[in-house]
Amino acid sequence: MLNRILLVAVVVPIAIILIALAVANRAPAAFTLDPFNPGNPALTVQLPLFFLLFAALALGMIIGSVATWFRQGRYRKLARQRAREAELLREAAPRPERDSPSLPKPTL
Repeated sequence: MLNRILLVAVVVPIAIILIALAVANRAPAAFTLDPFNPGNPALTVQLPLFFLLFAALALGMIIGSVATWFRQGRYRKLARQRAREAELLREAAPRPERDSPSLPKPTL
């Protein structure tokens, strides 16, 4: 139920906005990789503007995700160290015998 509400409240309006953006910006735009000679046809591509916008958005999301992943590396390393320590402590802890009860019987 929560997934359906999230879909209707967030994803559908974003999809409508993106479709409207794509329809409104379908004229070709020149994308060049040579800032000193923009007329160089070898490094210039004609693409619809919405494609360039979506590619920039996707590239920004990828760069942001990679930066976040690298930034959180120390926390993942700490989690791995603590998991190793916990495993060593589990192995070193004495194991209770199966026949003996772990807690004494209550007295009244």
